Amino acid sequence: MQNSTTIGFIGAGNMAYALISGLVDSDFSTKNIKVSDTDKALLSLRKEEFNLEIFTDNAALATKCDVIVLAVKPQVLSLVCNDLKDNLKSGSLIVSIAAGVRSHDIDRWLGLNKAIVRTMPNTPALLGKGVTGMFANENTSDEQKSLAEKILKSVSHCLWVEDENMLDAVTALSGSGPAYLFLMMESMAKAGVALGLDEDTAQTLSIQTALGASMMADQSVDSLHELRAKVTSPNGTTQAAIESFQDQNFETMVAHAMRAAFDRAKEIGSELADE
Repeated sequence: MQNSTTIGFIGAGNMAYALISGLVDSDFSTKNIKVSDTDKALLSLRKEEFNLEIFTDNAALATKCDVIVLAVKPQVLSLVCNDLKDNLKSGSLIVSIAAGVRSHDIDRWLGLNKAIVRTMPNTPALLGKGVTGMFANENTSDEQKSLAEKILKSVSHCLWVEDENMLDAVTALSGSGPAYLFLMMESMAKAGVALGLDEDTAQTLSIQTALGASMMADQSVDSLHELRAKVTSPNGTTQAAIESFQDQNFETMVAHAMRAAFDRAKEIGSELADE
């Protein structure tokens, strides 16, 4: 990505902060990063943190940027796009991180035939450890796809999908996934307390176990199934716990939960399309 590319963020919240931090850490010049938001206090904070040019007028920002990152709540995206549609630079790239809003609706709100990359990052991007599903519409060139990937890659691992509908599956797995793992960690810690551990010890054991297991999975050539088998000794303590999980249909519970998230993602997309 060339430092001459100007990137504008509509929305100055946590995910915008993460992406700006990632770009800065990748030696992208802050002179070519601009931010717009209705929250003047938040804008002032971003200016203080990064020495960025800030705007309260989305249209004014759009006229100066080659890439627009839509980092606002899905419910206000149609209004934001209406502000932008007559003020975008020719050939500009739109990158959306708004959950659930389909690319063809964004394109319709912007006036049609725009290059749009829709993304689904997750919250570990705030630590530079996220994972992002990405989809590009037919108006997006390979060069623009590469540009969008470099932006998201500054804070996350990136995976492309060919079918936009699969972003709903990405949402169900990785977008909502951190909450599933937090629930598992919370439940393990509570169970540890019930077995006699003090709360701080139980929470530390739960968090560090999840962290270590994730690192092992990331660095191992073994599949997740193989890794689980290797730490499950026959007739041992782990096997007893795994069998208890399976007796209570743990895999089915996870599948049903993810299906519920998947179905809700589709519903949200349909609801917002009517705006």
